[in-house]
Amino acid sequence: MTKTARIDPADLSRRPLVVVPGFMSDSRVWETQVRLLSRYLPVTVAPVTGGGRVEDVALALLDDLPRCFTVIGTGLGGAIAMAMLQRAPERIAGIGLIATSPLAETPAKAAEREPWIIRARTGRLRGVMQEVFPSATLAPGPRRGQIMAEIADMADDLGTELFVEQSRMLQRRSDQQATLRRADQPGLVICGVHDKIIPARRQLFTAELMRHARIEILEDAGHLPLMEQPERVSQILCDWLLPRVEVEELRQTG
Repeated sequence: MTKTARIDPADLSRRPLVVVPGFMSDSRVWETQVRLLSRYLPVTVAPVTGGGRVEDVALALLDDLPRCFTVIGTGLGGAIAMAMLQRAPERIAGIGLIATSPLAETPAKAAEREPWIIRARTGRLRGVMQEVFPSATLAPGPRRGQIMAEIADMADDLGTELFVEQSRMLQRRSDQQATLRRADQPGLVICGVHDKIIPARRQLFTAELMRHARIEILEDAGHLPLMEQPERVSQILCDWLLPRVEVEELRQTG
């Protein structure tokens, strides 16, 4: 395995950025962040498809991505980001994880997905998504209903076959604790206090695994900080990715 040189956080501003959506979501969850960050960095939204395992998707993406880049993933996208880090650490300038766990799926959780897969294949995907992603895992507030509707719309657009494919990815994903312990890159972990899918304490543990990680805990967010607190997440990412002068400029022009 190629040894990774220590990368100063300020160097991230000179690297392309790759963002990876989570389970049954697409570029819409990254809309606010991409709109801001693309003023300063080349930004690619990576598709989460093309294999029955997280590692398959990671390898396929690495074939098409720049030689060196920063990757930020949310949920399932975080698992893919960690798989890219495991496979090609010398190509990863920095890694950001949002609402993500490095742990493998438990047998009980993997078994819980089987009835969801069966029901989704019978045309009940929208109802299944309400169980996979209950509203209680978002922070309370007036936007909760709107976000839940947007999640259901994305799932409808992406379709049942992708639901099955991504469910299998989650069931089979590998434990990545050792990958994070070895990482010498700048790291960022963003978690919402109200996240019931990946509880905040588990995400704190994720940050503790990395040598150079920064943790941001959002009081008014749950499992989807990107959509629940888009401006706050955008500012966190700008502070992490961009030199101070660019951040100040962004604050003045945003």
